[in-house]
Amino acid sequence: MLTFAAFLSEEKVVMHDGDFVINFHGLALGVHQFNFEIDDSFFEWVEDTELSEGDIAVNVTLDRQERMLVFDFDISGSVFVPCDRCLDPFDLPVEGKQKLIVKFGEQFGEESDDVIILPSVVHQIDLSQYIYEYIHLLLPYQRVHPEDEEGNSLCDQEQLKRLEELSKVKEIDPRWDKLRGFALEN
Repeated sequence: MLTFAAFLSEEKVVMHDGDFVINFHGLALGVHQFNFEIDDSFFEWVEDTELSEGDIAVNVTLDRQERMLVFDFDISGSVFVPCDRCLDPFDLPVEGKQKLIVKFGEQFGEESDDVIILPSVVHQIDLSQYIYEYIHLLLPYQRVHPEDEEGNSLCDQEQLKRLEELSKVKEIDPRWDKLRGFALEN
């Protein structure tokens, strides 16, 4: 999430050239739609990220209320990630929904992961950091190639064979067995 200082500073921190900044000051009360296309350039502004390529559509519905903004994010597309099994990169589908509630108050604060408080003097919000984090939340814990229609893994088979050969149990030096026995006695 954006830092407290980023919202309060006179020089607004914009993560991605202002493409994801919504100026809500002039918006009428009610529902508004925003559509964003996420491509490889979106991930360039983040240092040390595992994501560098992607093609994602983010549809944001903003319900502007008198003292609150409710953002509903609908995210779908794919990101290019390395396979955890064979290390060969592949397109991983991502799809999901997230909600962000913005309340207005005296100073910036966070009530929970999805509820923040903005000072009443702030009239815009940069959604780039939230979009980036929501994409990461949609990534599965384990990222492996999908299977084809016949149930066969699409992983790099040569790489899997090499890994299998390296992981074969080798004969243990009998001197280690004696040391293990000594450790168990004490």
